[in-house]
Amino acid sequence: MSHQQESIGISAYEGRQDHIPNLKLPEIESFANVYEGKDYTIDFTIPEFTAVCPKTGLPDFGVIEISYIPKAKCIELKSLKEYILAYRNLGIFHENVVNHILEDLVQSVDPKFIRVKGDYNLRGGIKTIVTREYQSK
Repeated sequence: MSHQQESIGISAYEGRQDHIPNLKLPEIESFANVYEGKDYTIDFTIPEFTAVCPKTGLPDFGVIEISYIPKAKCIELKSLKEYILAYRNLGIFHENVVNHILEDLVQSVDPKFIRVKGDYNLRGGIKTIVTREYQSK
């Protein structure tokens, strides 16, 4: 990137995360919700989430919280663990982690409602929390 591009506000990272929406990670499996039609909430906390900062190459640590109301299918935990582990060596921004997880979970189980929250450890004097919600129509 040229000095001129930087001076007009174009990031050196522009375009480097464009592949993330189409990134294929391990499949999140599901099982039948035998209480379909009943509204109840399932919460998961992943306290040792790790991905790689695409700028520094250093690990980013945080807590991922998932809360959802299932319809016909529930998230199978072993496959969720394998899916989450796939982020360990992936260079990805915090915002993209949360969005990608939410979209993969919606595709896998089509919940009534889901919230994914990424609460990242303090880094460089800045705390980052990213939250996204989805509600089926």
